[in-house]
Amino acid sequence: MGAELIPMAFTTGWGSGINAYAVVLVLGLADKIFNLSQIPNALARTDVLIGAGVLFVVEMLADKIPYVDSVWDSVHTVVRPAVGATIGYLIGHDTASLDAAVGAATGGVTALISHGIKAGLRAAVNTSPEPASNVLVSTTEDVTVTGVTALAIAHPWLAAAIALVFLVLGAFLVYKLAGRIRRYKRRYDAWGERVGIAVPSDRRAPDTTADPRRPSAGSTEPLPRGERHEWQEQHERFERPFDQDS
Repeated sequence: MGAELIPMAFTTGWGSGINAYAVVLVLGLADKIFNLSQIPNALARTDVLIGAGVLFVVEMLADKIPYVDSVWDSVHTVVRPAVGATIGYLIGHDTASLDAAVGAATGGVTALISHGIKAGLRAAVNTSPEPASNVLVSTTEDVTVTGVTALAIAHPWLAAAIALVFLVLGAFLVYKLAGRIRRYKRRYDAWGERVGIAVPSDRRAPDTTADPRRPSAGSTEPLPRGERHEWQEQHERFERPFDQDS
């Protein structure tokens, strides 16, 4: 188990960040049917499998509806890393306490990163007006997580390599789609205000970190005589070379 701990925890952590309930179901059913020694017995308990199955169906539906999928992702910001850390802990628990700690850390951190990438990609997908892209992306995620997690049972290092490739590719796509994600965030905030799950912009607390004596952008109000602030001196130092050139 020692040599397989890191790749197994990494792969299940990656999968948990995308669909934690699919990971629990795949591992639990595999252990239930084949009685595999590398899978923690706790995942094969009937109550765990039933709970994971019900939540998997709920996620499968919620994940395909624009905006609802982002609300679901927000709720699971804590759930998915916790599941990843728990599975990693259980994988290493049978060998030694240090293995359990390493497994929990690997699974939890990987799940958190994977979840963040998924949420970012979903934000970009939600900028498209049609719902078909949500269904396609969600189905692809479910199939990929299920396949890679199943592969990890027999070939943990190969599965971990595939998970790493998907993790890097996802991070690259989030970086390239950052502009669309920002546009989606504005639309999502406006939608949240309409349905009452977000604070309206005109009721948000003012920025208390700003200098109250500094005029707002576009303001023509002159400064009080004798008032000089650090930000004003920095502005003058920046403008002075251009004045000299002219």
